[in-house]
Amino acid sequence: MSADLLSLFTATFVTFFVLIDALGVAPVFATLTASGDAAYRRRMAVKSIIVATIIIYGFAFGGSWLLGAMHISIDAFRAAGGILLFIIALDMVFEKRTERREHRAEEHLGTHAADPEPDDISVFPLGIPMVAGPGSIATAMFYMSDKSDWVEKGIVLSAIGLNLLLTLVIFLIAGPLVRLMGASVAGALTRILGVILAALSVQLLIDGIRGAFNL
Repeated sequence: MSADLLSLFTATFVTFFVLIDALGVAPVFATLTASGDAAYRRRMAVKSIIVATIIIYGFAFGGSWLLGAMHISIDAFRAAGGILLFIIALDMVFEKRTERREHRAEEHLGTHAADPEPDDISVFPLGIPMVAGPGSIATAMFYMSDKSDWVEKGIVLSAIGLNLLLTLVIFLIAGPLVRLMGASVAGALTRILGVILAALSVQLLIDGIRGAFNL
């Protein structure tokens, strides 16, 4: 692999690792699946990643067509994506994103508290929006729309796929992992990842403005 392709893979992997934030989602997954047995937790983990994969890859492949149909330039999409990711980064730094996830989990558990059997949570809220959220969907569209060479597209897709596989592994070991990390470590990691995402989003915004105005 050349240096440019390795750099592309690294940038894509880091971006999606921060966006998906599997370590931050793990406590929510553990809470939502606590009422089921080990087989139920494995089933929810696998199904949620399958759902998220279909959604993210669907937008990744259909993103160029959608942008073209709506007459949106890649530079405008790059700038808009930068703004969106910066908002997500602020939420991560100030733990608003974690609070919303916990609120969704509590709301879901409250609604289905009387159910005799654990509910299927693989599509909502796990698959959407906790894994395949607005940020990861928009970024997949941007990365694939920005690359014309299929080798580069393959690198992007492989980096996204590796992140989804890593998320599946983290879901499968969520219980022991959450006990090992503790709330303070998970919160600190989310903040650090938020700072990294903020830097990436500002660079996207700068590149979009430069491209739009030919600077």
